[in-house]
Amino acid sequence: MAGWYRNRLLWVAAILLATSAGAVALTRSSAEPPDLPAQIMTAMRSTLEDSDPEQHNHAAPGPQRTTTGKAAVICGVRVYGYEPAEATAVAEVRTVYGFHLCGVAEPGQPWDGATKLAGPLILDMSTDPPGIQVVEATDGVRYVDRLRQMFPPKYADLALKESLSASESTSLRRRYDSAAGLG
Repeated sequence: MAGWYRNRLLWVAAILLATSAGAVALTRSSAEPPDLPAQIMTAMRSTLEDSDPEQHNHAAPGPQRTTTGKAAVICGVRVYGYEPAEATAVAEVRTVYGFHLCGVAEPGQPWDGATKLAGPLILDMSTDPPGIQVVEATDGVRYVDRLRQMFPPKYADLALKESLSASESTSLRRRYDSAAGLG
């Protein structure tokens, strides 16, 4: 009788241990922080694709309109950084510094002939919808000087050297071709 009781206690202990280990694993997996840079990149891309090309401070010369009356804008983005740097959630991010390359996808229009919108930009995430500010030269200020006026030095240096990653460029072209009905 004592053997049966001891085995029963061992089984109960094993089940409790397995249940506890499972609960700890679930708690740890749900407590891991999300990939904030990827979430910011997605928010940046969505903001640009949902906006009118004129909101990028670019005037797209007469793209055709889709049946919804809005040109399909397909973007690739690169996030250089964001403020506050210690943010742990997208809702805490106020400003995003990055690069965009967008194509206005007209039906049947290949990428090489598409109207393109490109360059460093700042997203003001504190407004709804987010504000888009593109770096542009003015009559009295050269492009590089305007970039340095608008961007913090560490992001301005990146903006002068880096654009889209190879994987982002490939994804952009694939999504553009699909939106233009080419693939």
